Amino acid sequence: MKKIICLIALSASCYTALAQYVEPEKAEKDEIKRKASEVITYPSIKFDSLQTKNALIEGKGKITGVAFTRPRSTYGANNPPRKILATKVKIRLYPVTPYFEEYYKLWKDKSKNNPKKNKYVLMADKALRLRLEAITNSSGEFTFPNMKPGKYYLCTNVEYSLDYSVKEYAGSGYGTYGTIDYYKSENYGKGYNDFLEGFVEVNADGQTAMINLKN
Repeated sequence: MKKIICLIALSASCYTALAQYVEPEKAEKDEIKRKASEVITYPSIKFDSLQTKNALIEGKGKITGVAFTRPRSTYGANNPPRKILATKVKIRLYPVTPYFEEYYKLWKDKSKNNPKKNKYVLMADKALRLRLEAITNSSGEFTFPNMKPGKYYLCTNVEYSLDYSVKEYAGSGYGTYGTIDYYKSENYGKGYNDFLEGFVEVNADGQTAMINLKN
């Protein structure tokens, strides 16, 4: 009888273990809530992959340029450079088709695309993948060879950091002329990620079109 009771108790405990609910962490709950409230907008035009592939067929032209950014929030920065070259970064190129034109218009519309309000404008996955890429050199220079006539959109991201110094109050004392406040310098670094974009057009087969990608 004791063996039967033990087996029944063991079976019950196994069932209870299988039925346990694991409470998600707060960060996981917040992410689930954010995803549920997302508002995503896509272009209403159906993506035409054949049209995009045709726009990327090789030609005799060329697109060249330089990608760079100028540092922002330089107040208090230690010797900030006037220009930051986009070295060894990936430049993405998309042909400007009717689908892309509608996407770009929606993307620039803050009522549709506003991450702070959890609103996003996206392209179809296939549209996002059909593109050309080039890597810049240490001078920020890039080239897209074998381009046919057409209008193109180029973009990239540049990451950089700046060093800052701030004076913090360290106490006070008394001198010949009264109270003296003392300060000490505190150093810290801050990282940035600038988005660079631009449009360029190859007007004739064999032409070299130039563009500077900057903010």
